[in-house]
Amino acid sequence: MISFLVRRLILVIPVLFGILLSTFALGRLIPGDPCMMALGEHFTPESCFQYRERTGLNDSIAVQFVRYLGNLAQGNLGTSLRTSQPVVGIVLLRLPMTVELTIFAMLFATVVGIILGIISATRHNSIIDVLTMILANFGVSMPVFWLGLMLAYLFAIMLKGTPLWLAPSGRLTPGTTVTPLTVTFHLQNLSGIPLALVTFASNLVVFNSLISGNWKVLGDALRHLILPSIAVGTIPMSIIARMTRSSLLEVMGLDYIRTARAKGLPERVVILRHALRNAMLPIITIVGLQLGTLLGGAVLTETVFSLPGVGTFLVASIFARDYSVVQAFTVIIALIFVTVNLIVDASYAYLDPRIHLQ
Repeated sequence: MISFLVRRLILVIPVLFGILLSTFALGRLIPGDPCMMALGEHFTPESCFQYRERTGLNDSIAVQFVRYLGNLAQGNLGTSLRTSQPVVGIVLLRLPMTVELTIFAMLFATVVGIILGIISATRHNSIIDVLTMILANFGVSMPVFWLGLMLAYLFAIMLKGTPLWLAPSGRLTPGTTVTPLTVTFHLQNLSGIPLALVTFASNLVVFNSLISGNWKVLGDALRHLILPSIAVGTIPMSIIARMTRSSLLEVMGLDYIRTARAKGLPERVVILRHALRNAMLPIITIVGLQLGTLLGGAVLTETVFSLPGVGTFLVASIFARDYSVVQAFTVIIALIFVTVNLIVDASYAYLDPRIHLQ
């Protein structure tokens, strides 16, 4: 196991380097000048030259890339060309919202998708099977931004004033605040915790309110996450449901399933303990791969629901040619994706004892 993880971690290095290089090059090859975006109406050739000298944009792309790698090796993600703020502070402020949305969307997609897949497989060729697959096909066909707008219109406008009303936008109800120092107060006595990790945890509103016992803020935060999580998680949920159905149908036709049934085991035990565990490998693989869809969909969904996450800030940074911010978020999202897939690969040995990672 250890040697497998070491090999995979070594392979991550060229992957991240390729992402860094491609993002760095593409950001500077696309049309647009960050100097004009930053200076706006104060733009003059002289002020732009001074701005480019101050930010290092007058250097060659190779020199800029080497300098960027050096800063990145020291944990310095650079400074935003648009706001002149350290990118690390922006990441610690914006990324927790995207992480929360991705986690809850993944929970929705995985739990609902597996349940629908099991129901469809155990009711093969029945009306329930047909309706479930129609729902899955319909879900995978809907664009994320369209589904988000439709959900907001349905639950925030048409159902306004009813028990089904849900928050249409924002992270919390206006007037509701959560103090980041709440988590810091609980963690500051633990030695060895980096300040950046404490700050990141402090900005996780659900985690913050859960640790501090602020149930009002917790309920408000969860209520605001329902619609965005459904919008982001619908497409992965549909894919997981279809994969679960096909994988279960393949496993349920094997000899050991017939033997388990012949022994008189309850059908629930046969499905959950014997069939589902052996059908989990392709399902887990799909779950890991769908993380990219969730992270990409979160960028659009945060814009639709006005959530203060990576999405809205990243879109503004792309239009402003804010290279440092775009590169930082791209690298972090890629690192999360690679980490999750590493965990998925390592879980194979646990799910199937016949697999030896060494």
